[in-house]
Amino acid sequence: TRFTSNAALMNFYPFEMIADISPRPVLFIAGEQAHSRYFSEEAYSRAAEPKELYIVKGAGHVDLYDRRELIPFDKLEDFFGKM
Repeated sequence: TRFTSNAALMNFYPFEMIADISPRPVLFIAGEQAHSRYFSEEAYSRAAEPKELYIVKGAGHVDLYDRRELIPFDKLEDFFGKM
């Protein structure tokens, strides 16, 4: 079993590298009802163009891991097909 201290979690800043990631094309996908949706919205607001935020209607956070009918495969194919 591995343990992570609270200090390590408190020092994690999810937007620290956003300037390094974008201006490459970025696609943010979030569930409409996801508790983590605000992270995607905040990252989107901080990212440079080109960027896109895609909200999956009726989906929560975990739904996008294992509910295949909610995973937007067509959106992913379209995004990565342009690369």
